[in-house]
Amino acid sequence: MDQAPSATLAIGIEQRLSAPRTGLFGLQHLLALTGIWIFPVLIGQSLQLSQVQVSYIVQGCFLMTGIITVLQSSRLLKLPIVQGPTAGFFVALSAAGATFGLGTAFGSMMVAGLICMALSIPIKQFGLFGHISKLSSSPIVFGTLFVIIGAQLASIGVSGWFGVSGTPGYGAPNFWVSVVTVITVLGCLIFGGNSVVRRAAIVWGIAAGTLVAAVAGLWTPSGAGSVPLVHAPTWLPFGFGVEWSVVVVMMLAFFQAGAESAGMYSLVGSWGGQRVGLSRTNRGLFTEFFGTTVGSLFGGIGTTSYPENAGIVRVTGVGSRFVTAAAGGAAIVLAFIPGISLFIAGLPSPVLSAASTILFGIIAMSGVQLLSTVEWDDLNLAVAAPAFIIALGLQFLPASIMAGISPSVAAIVGSPMMLGIIMLVVLHLIVNVGIRPMLERGRPADAVPLAVTAPAGQPSSHV
Repeated sequence: MDQAPSATLAIGIEQRLSAPRTGLFGLQHLLALTGIWIFPVLIGQSLQLSQVQVSYIVQGCFLMTGIITVLQSSRLLKLPIVQGPTAGFFVALSAAGATFGLGTAFGSMMVAGLICMALSIPIKQFGLFGHISKLSSSPIVFGTLFVIIGAQLASIGVSGWFGVSGTPGYGAPNFWVSVVTVITVLGCLIFGGNSVVRRAAIVWGIAAGTLVAAVAGLWTPSGAGSVPLVHAPTWLPFGFGVEWSVVVVMMLAFFQAGAESAGMYSLVGSWGGQRVGLSRTNRGLFTEFFGTTVGSLFGGIGTTSYPENAGIVRVTGVGSRFVTAAAGGAAIVLAFIPGISLFIAGLPSPVLSAASTILFGIIAMSGVQLLSTVEWDDLNLAVAAPAFIIALGLQFLPASIMAGISPSVAAIVGSPMMLGIIMLVVLHLIVNVGIRPMLERGRPADAVPLAVTAPAGQPSSHV
């Protein structure tokens, strides 16, 4: 494509707005960063961290999000891109943290980040990562992967609706708070139109659920007044270690996040009438990996380019990169106000579990949406079917079998997301990139491709 696409934004990428409007639109972008509100607390619940330890992760997420967003919006990528914690890294950190500890999980993420930075170095054609991500960012790969992630995370959400045994409100009281949270989120999604009400539906649901929990006497804010007003994020809050199997796991998370971001760069650039080539893509990926590498030293969860924020750009028509830069700057400021992070870390767990249930469902359904664009012939079934069922099925291996597997291998085998992305990428490259062209060359021109036949009376799965 030699010509740049036509612009569809009312406010172009290089245009500036007044300070009040910049702040208003920047606030919308901050409210859409749902991962900061949910993922740190869920990691804390799964690993039994204290509220203060969870607040370290929240601060690290604000810092990482802010640094990368500012760099992406300014002189490097020059696009209105907002970064935020992603489910891929959340899953990787939770699994690695349970096996090796969070110090090793974050340390391994830093090492993986350095490797990915080297693979995406933006000098001429040396940015290998841009080539790889474009090659394997097929809808069948990431559509199936998102369904796997949603299915893997399903057990985390609903099981937390009732709270924790022995804590106030355990059982029915917490359940009804969770129901209020879910109804609020769904109401905002259904009736919010194209406003910030819909884009920040998860945040409004958390706010409503927290308010109900407070009124019912099931939750009170704690700890925010016991910390300094201003304090830098904590350096290596969980220590530092490296485990090479975890480095591999983190590289897979980087791969998933990077490929998703590469697609987002191209999409957002097209709205502003700009074509994002390989060199520019690698600049964006290098920046993302650099920011995640730095953020890992402060306990931040790895990021990707948020589709929710891209949706804000598209719906409002405000594509100014100075707006997203302001949102990134605000996130950096929030990283230095520990009271806010401690408040988020202390939000009621049933509320966050309920909100995360909807978020994880959205992740899974976004995968279904991607898969609807796939032509479901037998070759594509050979890619998706075994990866999907094996990745999820290995969760149910007998404990005696898992006990005999080394922790390094178990870190990958026991994570559906990690095993799924390995199988999907390998099978896609072998079947669709390697075998499919050979079969097509050997097939007579008038031959009918072998495809899946739908049962009588039902539409074909071919889309």
